[in-house]
Amino acid sequence: MAEIQGSYDDLFTAVPGVLAALLNAGDAGGSVAVFVDGEPVVDVWGGCADADRTIPWQRDTITGVWSVTKTMTALCALVLADRGQLDLDAPVARYWPEFATAGKDRVLVRHLLAHTAGLPHWDGPVEELYDWPSATARLAAQAPLWEPGAAAGYHSLTQGYLVGEVVRRITGRSVGEFFADEVAGPLGADFRIGLSAEHDHRVALAVPPPSHDEDYLASAPGATAAPATGTGIRVRDGNSVAWRRAQIPAAGGFGNARSVALVQSVMACGGTVRGVRLLSQAGCDRAWEEQFCGEDRVLGMPMRYGLGYGLFGNTYGWGGWGGSMVMIEPDARMVVAYVTNQMREPGHDNRGLEVVMAAYDGITALRS
Repeated sequence: MAEIQGSYDDLFTAVPGVLAALLNAGDAGGSVAVFVDGEPVVDVWGGCADADRTIPWQRDTITGVWSVTKTMTALCALVLADRGQLDLDAPVARYWPEFATAGKDRVLVRHLLAHTAGLPHWDGPVEELYDWPSATARLAAQAPLWEPGAAAGYHSLTQGYLVGEVVRRITGRSVGEFFADEVAGPLGADFRIGLSAEHDHRVALAVPPPSHDEDYLASAPGATAAPATGTGIRVRDGNSVAWRRAQIPAAGGFGNARSVALVQSVMACGGTVRGVRLLSQAGCDRAWEEQFCGEDRVLGMPMRYGLGYGLFGNTYGWGGWGGSMVMIEPDARMVVAYVTNQMREPGHDNRGLEVVMAAYDGITALRS
């Protein structure tokens, strides 16, 4: 039986049980956190931080969470909107004048957050992702694939640069710097967009599915294969030093379940966590505003998008390639986060859902 480290409330015993079962089933390592009212009722970890199973997963182990990073970038935009510095209904070109080419003068800021801007694919080389001016210049020159706001297609890599450049134009800081200064720093959260060398020793590199190697190509949540268009991202790209050093705000964040749950507790708790106020209640509620409901042109499945988050019934959040996920349940003031370095076979990954269901068992008991 896998050994699980950390602590948890007795009412939430099922949650570490799920993590143990996943490790017993062959996963390398991972961490799970459940926060209620901004405080942990589950904070556990286990397994190994390397594919050879020689390095134990520690309390401060971090790993790439892929598209869970989008929720962190979205939070930065929502903070600016709440402060009155960002108008979500404004054209992107108000803040980024060079963007108003090839029909993009009609792209609004809210379109960027809702995957409806019409710029879903990264068409440049992978190496260009590591150069912010080049990446944003490429996107500024592109024409949208559809009338902005009229359809949705998952912006798996591009969303972070689009939103991040708006943040940079307003604040004069990169999105990674803004997140560190205004979100992670005040909360004391161990999450970073752009990882410096001093943290490399804590990183658990991504482990591809058993039937694949490090050339395994990325696919979006819910998809069974890599997208047919755009540049493919491989596991080896995400495991590279260049990826860690760069700011890739849609897919390049590093953290653990504790830090993900702590940051997103801001959304679950009306904007204030542990005495730190980042948003008003109205600012949090913006994330819930449905921007799109229908077939996603990239994912090929029905989706509901809010502002920077996917909407799922009375919850919202997002998952990342490889299995990591975060779920926010405002009614219960609860956040569930699962972070892992172990990828599963395409189309066969329900781990995040298993963790969430176990957390609901606990919250039901807590309420009774």
